[in-house]
Amino acid sequence: MEEAPQKRDRDWAPRSIGLLIGTLALATAFIAAYVGALHQPTPRDLPVGVVASDQRARATLDAVRDQTTTLKPIEYDDPTAAEDALLSRAVYAVLSTGPDNGLRLTVASASGPSATSAIKEVLSNAAARTSTPLQVVDRVPVTSADPRGVVPFYLNVGYVLGGYLASTVLGISAGTTPRTARRAGLRVAALAVYSVLLGIAGAIMVGPVLDIWQHDVPTIAAIGALAVFAAAMFASAIQGWLGVAGTALVILLLVVLGNPGSGGIYAPEFLPGVLRGMHRWNIPGLANDLTKAAVYFDWRSAGWPAIALALWAVVGIVGLVSASVVRGRRTASVRGRRTATAGPGSGRSGPGSTGDGG
Repeated sequence: MEEAPQKRDRDWAPRSIGLLIGTLALATAFIAAYVGALHQPTPRDLPVGVVASDQRARATLDAVRDQTTTLKPIEYDDPTAAEDALLSRAVYAVLSTGPDNGLRLTVASASGPSATSAIKEVLSNAAARTSTPLQVVDRVPVTSADPRGVVPFYLNVGYVLGGYLASTVLGISAGTTPRTARRAGLRVAALAVYSVLLGIAGAIMVGPVLDIWQHDVPTIAAIGALAVFAAAMFASAIQGWLGVAGTALVILLLVVLGNPGSGGIYAPEFLPGVLRGMHRWNIPGLANDLTKAAVYFDWRSAGWPAIALALWAVVGIVGLVSASVVRGRRTASVRGRRTATAGPGSGRSGPGSTGDGG
């Protein structure tokens, strides 16, 4: 009679030790990613637009570029093209010749207050050295209720967190891998309804409750629903193939790397290495970019973030359904054979019995 408990202890120990080691590695990666990316943010190659024929503005930017890599001049054929670049978030600012033989710096602080502040500081110092007047105009300012421009980031952190937590909760309660395609479809439908509800909740929170974006509640709700659903389906697909252990990979991609690489805390040009371009494809970064484009820039530059989030959702659905077809049926078959071998009444209940099927 004593052999059974001892066997359970032997089976439990390696699994628990493995989970603790995995958690240790994940927490260490979290510290490394956040501290490494954000402890000393240094801007490099902040894009500033300039018209090719504007010799005064070009000369100023060229002189600055010779001294520092903080700014990167981007030339355009005419003022209209430069303004379009500013409003589509291709550049943070446009430098042009201003009145009284001075310079005019037109910025869009809603693109990234940290970026536009760095640009203003560098060009103000450059203008002061040559006694050149510098006029600064904020073409697209952030709302007064969010002077640091962090609301899009934290809002979408909540959306993405809610998405993968919903997937994890369903995985724990009903099994990470649905046993049939029909059950996978039901899970997708449940997560879709949940995504719409959380999208609405977040929009109400930053709208009527906190009075930040009163006039954009439907827009924020739609973007939020898409972000939540993309995160939920991404997590469901990984968990469907890897089981509960896949949650660690989800956290690594969506939180450990996703949040600092989203460009929401600091503009991407402040981030080191691979994190600089991560916002173009990771779910938190795409949701952050889409929110800014919709709220501040009249949906300009919203195309790719919206398409990419939809693609993540579709890929997640395909991944979950394929996992249910391949892994779910295999798991159900194995359990069926075990039940037949053990005989009636031998099954056990509890959380462990729902780990891979639902």
